[in-house]
Amino acid sequence: MDVARLVETTLAGLGYELVDLEMSGRGLMRVLMDKPGGITLDDCERASNQITRLFAVEEVSYDRLEVSSPGLDRPLKKEADFVRFRGEKAHLKLRMPLAGRKNFTGILGEVRDGVLCLEVDGDQVLIELSNLDKARLAPVF
Repeated sequence: MDVARLVETTLAGLGYELVDLEMSGRGLMRVLMDKPGGITLDDCERASNQITRLFAVEEVSYDRLEVSSPGLDRPLKKEADFVRFRGEKAHLKLRMPLAGRKNFTGILGEVRDGVLCLEVDGDQVLIELSNLDKARLAPVF
């Protein structure tokens, strides 16, 4: 059973986007969701109630469910995330080193054919999305 797909479909039906689904070995299921304009506490409660009912029907095993917004340092998971947040600052960690580095911080540029253009200290760095281990927005205060 694809729990992520079940949750994604359920959230979409409620008008939310699944940003990330984390399952820990201790039975914690963490759902990060978003919508235009941001997530409120009422949104989290609504989604949590719906997901709890879904898991009961589908017999999904878990001990604790957390539903929240992705926060200011939102994870970037899909190509559409990089397109949506173009021009924003982000931290990226690569699986395989690029020019001897695995960690980059820069401004998200365009994505073309699965390759992200990242501006790092005035230079353009081309990063294959398939080489990303983790990527998060880097809020500027």
